[in-house]
Amino acid sequence: MNKNEVNDFLCQFDFSPLEELDPSLNQGYCTRYRKEVPFEIRVEESNNIPPEIGSMENITVKLFVLGEELNAIRVKMELTCESDLFFHFTQTVDQRTFENMQNKQKLMIDFSEYLQVLIKMFNSCIREPKSYLAVFTLKLNGKAQLDFIKNMEYKFIELLTCEFIQSSEDAIRENIMYRYTVVKSKNAIMSKRLRDVSLLIKSKNPSLLLQLQKTASRQMELAMGKNSNKIMFNSKWV
Repeated sequence: MNKNEVNDFLCQFDFSPLEELDPSLNQGYCTRYRKEVPFEIRVEESNNIPPEIGSMENITVKLFVLGEELNAIRVKMELTCESDLFFHFTQTVDQRTFENMQNKQKLMIDFSEYLQVLIKMFNSCIREPKSYLAVFTLKLNGKAQLDFIKNMEYKFIELLTCEFIQSSEDAIRENIMYRYTVVKSKNAIMSKRLRDVSLLIKSKNPSLLLQLQKTASRQMELAMGKNSNKIMFNSKWV
């Protein structure tokens, strides 16, 4: 079962009680967006030298709103990574901080449009990864910068820049505990469903069950081999 098939299977179950435990919802925030987006990750090596082309990584992007969506008090953006649990960066924007962004970048949008612009940007990076780039630069001071860039073939145009801070140790710890709980709960559901299906197949066709178990075992070995070769982010960003 590949990742998409697992996600389709899990969509049959109601995980809203688990989602409500997300520590990012503290202080009254509501989730408005959650997707994996391809990022180019760059690491700044010197204040005077631009970082070289980085590596591609799928980053989980979550957008939260405090207040009504069209009249938000604050918009919070949270970035995490499945291959590095300690990768956790946050941007929180209110009317005042957005005005600073607006003046600095000459933005032609208002704060009330910021959330929808972010959603549009991320969706474009997912649908058209060669035309819309999300470049995330890890800086020496522990901060980070996300640049949305459009590839016009003959030149690159910077559309929007978002400044991030690395989340606190407490926030990272809470997030890891939450993600562990979610994965454990989903695995328990998958395991129970697998046992039920196995018992049903065993009662109808024992030889088919044996064949399925052998196939699953081979697929697991291949998956573990691929994962062992994957390069993970350096945990120095903790």
